[in-house]
Amino acid sequence: MRVGVLAVQGAVREHLEALRRIGVEAVPVRLPEEVAASDALIIPGGESTTIGKLMVRYGLLEPVKELARAGKPLLGTCAGMILMAKRIEAAGEDQPRLGLMDITVERNAYGRQVDSFEADLPVKGIDSGPVRGVFIRAPVIRSVGDGVEVLAMHDDRIVAALQGRLLALAFHPELTADPRLHRYFLSLAG
Repeated sequence: MRVGVLAVQGAVREHLEALRRIGVEAVPVRLPEEVAASDALIIPGGESTTIGKLMVRYGLLEPVKELARAGKPLLGTCAGMILMAKRIEAAGEDQPRLGLMDITVERNAYGRQVDSFEADLPVKGIDSGPVRGVFIRAPVIRSVGDGVEVLAMHDDRIVAALQGRLLALAFHPELTADPRLHRYFLSLAG
C-alpha cells in the first residue's frame, strides 16, 4: 500500500515517519499525479487557510476529491480535518475546502497556541486503552450529519469522526509514538 502525505505545509515529516515505522510505503505528495498514485492520503495539521490556498495553487483540490470519490481512505488531522469539512464556522471567504465530510467544524476551538494540551482519549475502534491526543490550536467538530460516526470526545466536544473511509481527527497522532490510529486509518482500505 502506498500512502501519500499532502506535502504543501504542516506536519508532513511526522506523518511520513509514523507510517514508515509501521512498515508502510509513505511518500510526500505535491502534484496531482502523485495524489492519483496514492492508495490512501493524509492531510496533515498545519494552517488550514494556507494549506487550502496551496492546494488551489497546485491544482490539488479536485484530485483529492476524486481520490475520496474513488473510495480511497483519507485522514485529516487538525487543519486537515478543517479542510475535509463541508461547513467551517466563521471561515473567511477565501478559505478553500474539500467539503467531503458532513461535519461542521470550529477552528481554534480550544484557544491560542498557549492553550495547547495533551489528553488521553478513548477512541471507538481502538482497543487496548486510550490514545494520547496532542491538541495544538485544535478545532472541534460542532455537529455531524447522517452517516458520520463519532469516534472520540473530549470535554463533551467531538474530536474524532468517521464517514465511510474518511477519518477526521482534531488532534495529532503523528506527534506520539503510538501507531494505533495510523493502523486504524490503514484498515479502512479494507
